Amino acid sequence: MHITTFNPMILSKNADEIIKLFEALGFERLHKVDNIDGKDISSVRMKDANGFCVDVARVESMERDMTTMRMNVRDFDEAYAFLKAHGFKNARGEDHTVESKSARSCLMFSPSGFSIQLTQHIRNHD
Repeated sequence: MHITTFNPMILSKNADEIIKLFEALGFERLHKVDNIDGKDISSVRMKDANGFCVDVARVESMERDMTTMRMNVRDFDEAYAFLKAHGFKNARGEDHTVESKSARSCLMFSPSGFSIQLTQHIRNHD
């Protein structure tokens, strides 16, 4: 399995406040994706001068903030099967994925309760 990036991701309905906090810590916004899964969900990728990254997603339906780990991979199906073989469950039901022009993803929970946001970016180059 080829992992391309691995970093924390915060899901919150108060994403703007969290983004401001990370900007005060020296992180800069790299890019933003809106209308994820056809819903009012947006995600901002941030990076600091040392190369550390954090993603902050605004999810209005979140009652409490949630911190997960974002794992970008080259082969979604391979990584999904790997996580399932290790007991992970898809948060939105068996084999549900969020797909857009640029990515395919889903939130997976381990048997002990930690989570990984599994993502494959749709690449038009190697």
